[in-house]
Amino acid sequence: MNKKIQLQDLGTKDYKSTWEYQEELFKGIVDLKIQNRREETQIPTPNYLLFVEHPHVYTLGKSGDLENLLLSEKQLEAKGATFYKINRGGDITYHGPGQIVGYPILDLENFFTDIHKYLRFLEEAIILTLAEYGVASGRSDGETGVWLGVGTPFARKICAMGVRASRWVTMHGFALNVNADLGYFDNIIPCGIRGKAVTTLNVELGVEKVDEAEVKSKILKHFTDLFEAEF
Repeated sequence: MNKKIQLQDLGTKDYKSTWEYQEELFKGIVDLKIQNRREETQIPTPNYLLFVEHPHVYTLGKSGDLENLLLSEKQLEAKGATFYKINRGGDITYHGPGQIVGYPILDLENFFTDIHKYLRFLEEAIILTLAEYGVASGRSDGETGVWLGVGTPFARKICAMGVRASRWVTMHGFALNVNADLGYFDNIIPCGIRGKAVTTLNVELGVEKVDEAEVKSKILKHFTDLFEAEF
């Protein structure tokens, strides 16, 4: 069991090239697992966590509904945004500046073989991070991700999640709104859920800007504790 995770902060990077890079790392782990099984070897499989910020982009999961994108191609261009159908779970979401996107590419056989537990741990890392800023958050039944005001008319999502897993190897991940422009969410029905708002950490704190590097360090601390990992 290799519980070491290689952390890579990619800075600002195009969605498509990041997706291709994820696929490359994902395939490398899967291929090594197949080789280990075939050759009866025990070469340790690597794990990665990518942090990245994307230029404006909308992505639609494999079970998503295209009608949840409320823009035409021309309107997308006018807003300087791109759109991709991708191979994760979940519906439509937005990525852009001011958002911390995390892509854990883990061999869960190094940790535990339970996708449900994996998603709950990702949520918990964000919930614990937000608590350090005095922001109470939690889960909403049947709606993966992290929410504020659950069970009230003011329920709002602060972190979206969507993952893919094969042979216990994960990719895609979470998107935490820290200083994001909420106007871009008006162009979609976020995660296909009507009538619920989206928020950001800086809005909740009533400040102009939150230090994103500090938020990342807090996420890493909680990720390390939950997964009993080492970066």
